[in-house]
Amino acid sequence: MNTPLVSVCMTTYNHARYIAQAIESVLAQQTTFRVEIVLGEDCSTDSTAEICRRYAEQYPDIVRLITSERNVGWRANYRRTIAAARGEYIALCDGDDWWCDAQKLALQVEALEADKECAMCYTRSERRWEEDGSSHIYPAGECHTSFEDMLRLNTAENSTTVARREVVERYYAEVRPDEHPEWLTDDLPMWLWVSAHYRICYIDRVCAVHRLLTTSVSHSDDYHRRLRFCDSLADIMLWFDERYGGRKLHRFLARRKQNVALWTLS
Repeated sequence: MNTPLVSVCMTTYNHARYIAQAIESVLAQQTTFRVEIVLGEDCSTDSTAEICRRYAEQYPDIVRLITSERNVGWRANYRRTIAAARGEYIALCDGDDWWCDAQKLALQVEALEADKECAMCYTRSERRWEEDGSSHIYPAGECHTSFEDMLRLNTAENSTTVARREVVERYYAEVRPDEHPEWLTDDLPMWLWVSAHYRICYIDRVCAVHRLLTTSVSHSDDYHRRLRFCDSLADIMLWFDERYGGRKLHRFLARRKQNVALWTLS
């Protein structure tokens, strides 16, 4: 009875300004099932670790702190946090994002429980620039569910997803992303792999806010850093197209990779 149904995996590093809001948004979820928060704190140099410890002490039956004596890096922190999950389902919420809908987990678990063939469920998100507060809804158009559509435009934002834990474990066993140091993200390959092997679904509702920071890898205002990240995304998509898509989209994806420098200038 003490085993949580959902494990919310939250990795964090130097998120002192944001981590409390992320944690509180999970604590505010209205569910009839047990939820745990697995906090992967990677030896931050600000007060993030202190804030995480405070929540772990205040909510010992809900918040579990995963850390170490030294910084292990984003990929190892991501992996150890997910590996520590005990729930049947894994939900992700990055330490600088938050959930804006208290029904998020209840709705997604209900959808997955109703369809045992569905491996992952995601929602729409609000992408908000921290610098000026401007925002837009993502995706603005159709939410994709097929493997080919996810290759063309991945619409599954990390902090909107809930997946079956056994499926996530199969992904790590088969793909072994730690063997691909050139991949600068772990969530895109995970959801591409899931969409290549299982049915996924979405709920047409904004349930999470993805905070866009100028200092992050994926949204840096540094041109070369952004270029490297976008180039990595292109390489991930080409790899998955070759491995699981029969190279059907190779020309499209290769052409997009060639234009990656132009994207980052916009």
